Amino acid sequence: MSDRDTPWLGPGGVSHHDAGGAVRRVVVGVSGSLASLAALRYATALARRESVPLLAVLAWGPPEGEGLYARRPDGEWARLWCAEARDRLNGAFAEALGAAPADLAVERRIVRDAPAAALRAAADRHGDLLVIGAARRRGRLARLRRRRVLCAVQHHADCPVLTVPGPVLRPGEARVLRRNPRLSPLLAATPTRPSRIATGGSAQGG
Repeated sequence: MSDRDTPWLGPGGVSHHDAGGAVRRVVVGVSGSLASLAALRYATALARRESVPLLAVLAWGPPEGEGLYARRPDGEWARLWCAEARDRLNGAFAEALGAAPADLAVERRIVRDAPAAALRAAADRHGDLLVIGAARRRGRLARLRRRRVLCAVQHHADCPVLTVPGPVLRPGEARVLRRNPRLSPLLAATPTRPSRIATGGSAQGG
């Protein structure tokens, strides 16, 4: 699928213009998950199609949570986690695209915050379009965690939000793909269509 063939419309036939005007910057949430890799590839195609900058955001925090970390803060560990987050973001470009796109203005940003808050804060300009991955996880708890992040972004973001579904894989396929770096870009190349585009402002008003 070429960038020019990248589909714009969700199931309801809502275009990016209907969602609030021309796109001036594409902001994408990256975590390293398979769904976020699909979102990164899709966001790159949109930015290239519209000739606009791409901002990739990865949120991180102490593994035990900020509350427990505050009781016994350790700057050395915090620097280590920050470096790991930077490596994850760089690695996501390699896995999803083979390398960072040389024909786009790309900013990579790591933020110490909850994912939803970090993405809402990053997509703060007029004309921003926020792209996030929607993993097809199994199990009730996984679905609830995913919905909390998606709802927090979709209902409170100040710009349109586009969700991109992750790839459909059989059990064990994700592990095989991650172990073979040559196959990782092929994984993200699986054609995907945005499943939903929502306007944050209108959601707040509801």
